[in-house]
Amino acid sequence: MCQITPVTETPVVTGPQVFTYFPTLIYTDRRPEFLDAVREVCDEYVEKAKADHDLNEIYPVYMTGSFYDDPRLAAFSQAVGQAAWDVLSGQGYNMNGISTFFTEMWCQQHYKHSSMEQHVHGYGSQIVGFYFTQTPEDCSRVLFHDPRAGKVMINLPEADMGMATPASSTINFKPEPGMLIFTNAWLAHSFTRHAAADPIQFVHFNLSIRQDGPVSCPAPAAEVI
Repeated sequence: MCQITPVTETPVVTGPQVFTYFPTLIYTDRRPEFLDAVREVCDEYVEKAKADHDLNEIYPVYMTGSFYDDPRLAAFSQAVGQAAWDVLSGQGYNMNGISTFFTEMWCQQHYKHSSMEQHVHGYGSQIVGFYFTQTPEDCSRVLFHDPRAGKVMINLPEADMGMATPASSTINFKPEPGMLIFTNAWLAHSFTRHAAADPIQFVHFNLSIRQDGPVSCPAPAAEVI
């Protein structure tokens, strides 16, 4: 006896369909286990920066030298580097035989009325991020800006700027101690003016990628006579 397989009808789609392509992705994580070690290193490097120059009245911020290779931050650097690799791999990039490495990792300590202007990180950077160690009440918020130049040029007024919608031109995050943020280096970011009496302190880092081993070039094609 022949077995009859029932036919399943494909439902007819009525109405418009919405497709989302070319997304802008921002990742956050909570890693409080690194706070003590990172604060220790940040405080030490900030003291060195204070010894080198006075706080600028117009730009009241101390920025330190890079310290991604400080042995006290080995576990932190390993976790951040792996997370950056996971971000790129998860976005669909072929990361086989590729590793991430730090180009910079430094501390910033911003005082009242300080801010950070909108910018991106080039020169080979692929991932940028922050790790917050000190976030007093009324501290700066980190902003990420719409990277689509075409949309920015013809923007319409938003119905509610307090809501994150496809019309939004800026997204902000409220920092917390132990909070990690990652995004692609091409995404412009900035900080609002710091309103608290106590400073906000965070680590800013950039990572690039490199081939793990020698790259094999294909053999030249045989000459046909």
